[in-house]
Amino acid sequence: MQDYFEIGQIVNTSGLKGVVKANLFTDDITKIESFEKVLIEKNKKLTEYEVEEVKYHKNQALIKFRGIDDIDKAEVLRNCLIKVRREDEPELPEDTYFIVDLIGLDVFLDTGEKLGILKEVFPVQSGNHDVYVVETGEKDVLLPAIGDVIKDIDMHNRKMVVHLLEGLI
Repeated sequence: MQDYFEIGQIVNTSGLKGVVKANLFTDDITKIESFEKVLIEKNKKLTEYEVEEVKYHKNQALIKFRGIDDIDKAEVLRNCLIKVRREDEPELPEDTYFIVDLIGLDVFLDTGEKLGILKEVFPVQSGNHDVYVVETGEKDVLLPAIGDVIKDIDMHNRKMVVHLLEGLI
């Protein structure tokens, strides 16, 4: 399991006082406010920064880090990834998983036959369900992440059991 999660990327600066603009990869962009400190990855090196203030503009977070007080210091962070430690993430509700932990699961039909490997997850933010992409060797199969289809996820054994509804393949 990964020790760090990517939660965003700094894409620009904002103003002259060291504020950066970030695109966040979380389902709720205000989640950044729950972290006192984040890690910025630059040249494969992680440096911890304290989050001083967060504002929002056009689906981007405007973040002020302690010690980054001018545009020149902020500019150095452009294109860097924002990460958090796994242990700093709040505990997930039951039957909820981090996408990064799902990738690579072996996917089996409820008949016992192996369907393939979970290759990708398309998170849907409109209130609907996510879509799981299973690589079968022939073609990718798209599965809605709903109870009628996803029957079991066993993280310990890295296995998912699914039921194919009519018309899914």
